[in-house]
Amino acid sequence: MIRILVVDDSPTARQSLVQVLQADPEVQIVGEASDGLEAVEMTRRLRPDLVTMDVQMPRMDGYEATKEIMIESPTPVVVVTAGLGDPEVSASMRALRAGAVCVLQKPPGPGAPGHAREAQQILETVKAMSQVRVVHRIRQPAPPVAAPRGPKPVRVVAIAGSTGGPGVLHQILSALPGDFPVPILVVQHMTVGFTPGLASHLGGGSPLRVKVAEAGDTLAPHTVYLAPDDRHLMVSGAGSVTLSDAPAVGGFRPSASVLFESVAKVFGSGTVAVVLSGMGEDGVAGLRAVKQAGGRVVVQDEETSVVFGMPGAAITAGLAERGIPAGAIAGTLLTLASGAAA
Repeated sequence: MIRILVVDDSPTARQSLVQVLQADPEVQIVGEASDGLEAVEMTRRLRPDLVTMDVQMPRMDGYEATKEIMIESPTPVVVVTAGLGDPEVSASMRALRAGAVCVLQKPPGPGAPGHAREAQQILETVKAMSQVRVVHRIRQPAPPVAAPRGPKPVRVVAIAGSTGGPGVLHQILSALPGDFPVPILVVQHMTVGFTPGLASHLGGGSPLRVKVAEAGDTLAPHTVYLAPDDRHLMVSGAGSVTLSDAPAVGGFRPSASVLFESVAKVFGSGTVAVVLSGMGEDGVAGLRAVKQAGGRVVVQDEETSVVFGMPGAAITAGLAERGIPAGAIAGTLLTLASGAAA
């Protein structure tokens, strides 16, 4: 039985979500909270397997509540937001940074078009996320990452992540300097509709330029290109962005393996591939191409990963010797990229 705490300041929205979740016999609703303060206290007292979290609430919002839960009683938090407007998306991205495992849209009401499909997606996601091992957070901010120098320049950095990835992405990009000398391409598995908000959130905390990739973009230093919703992200031999509607790979579009294979083909030994926290094995096939081309592979360690699936699969396949802590990834990239032409 999966024990769930539902948090939403709207009684109507809360009851609607409870009805969706209770339709599954494997789910038990152990409590309902109307704001973040109640959510923190009830999580501490009830010890649910998962918390569904609204973002905009009185007294304490979803971001602050998620942050406190990860400090006091670490529990998987799934953000369930009403819409895709700037306030909702921005608040959702902050909650992901605080430790929430994913973001979903609230389903339309019963009888509305798409209700059954959206309700089923929420049920499947909640059940999967309830098995995630979340990382305990501390109140003290992490120390800034130094900018070491090294002799091995690279030409491109390709990063992939899934569950738990957005928070680490923010940590990495906020620690890199504004003159980071090579382009960065990112595949982050996200609920459709949230990628533009993720780009805005990451860009707001980083001196680098962060944008959703567009076909024909010329790859430039100091710039981060995020794969758009439901498109594979690749690069051309001329050093520009290409996007593809080709079928999903391993269930994913965008796919980490597609990105890694593409940059390995174009940039060869000048490639650094980075695998962050995430479920499944997306990226392994592409990492083989990176290694065969003489590129380097960096993976996040188990201790700091919300889910060690993608990084663990890379290590198990012999494509990386070990993982490194999330807080050390930016420094590692600086070391590898030092000496590259700006």
